[in-house]
Amino acid sequence: MDFDNKNIWTIKGATLSDKSVKDEYGLTQDEIVLAINTGKFQYRINYIFENPYFKLIRTEIKQYISEKYGDKYLQKHKLKTELEQINKNLRTIKNQTKTLEKRKNELQIHLNNLEMQSNSKSKV
Repeated sequence: MDFDNKNIWTIKGATLSDKSVKDEYGLTQDEIVLAINTGKFQYRINYIFENPYFKLIRTEIKQYISEKYGDKYLQKHKLKTELEQINKNLRTIKNQTKTLEKRKNELQIHLNNLEMQSNSKSKV
């Protein structure tokens, strides 16, 4: 993608915070600061709830990682991240399933009790 330097900062997904870089790509804060100081990363300082963070350009991060660790590192990290997300979603679904099964059993018991009461009244 060929963006002029001014527009890249406003395109959704083209930038990310230093915290996201650590989470998504496994870089340390020291590596990020070193890359900024050596001119490998352009950055902006943003604030959230009065706390500063670096806003970085995603393509520069990917290029840096490819140069430093190789392309397989990016592929491996992407697969690990996706696997972690899938496992998280599965845990959520399992918990929801347990909750729904519990509620289903409660409703079934309540329904059975009502049917028994209805049957006993009709016999009288």
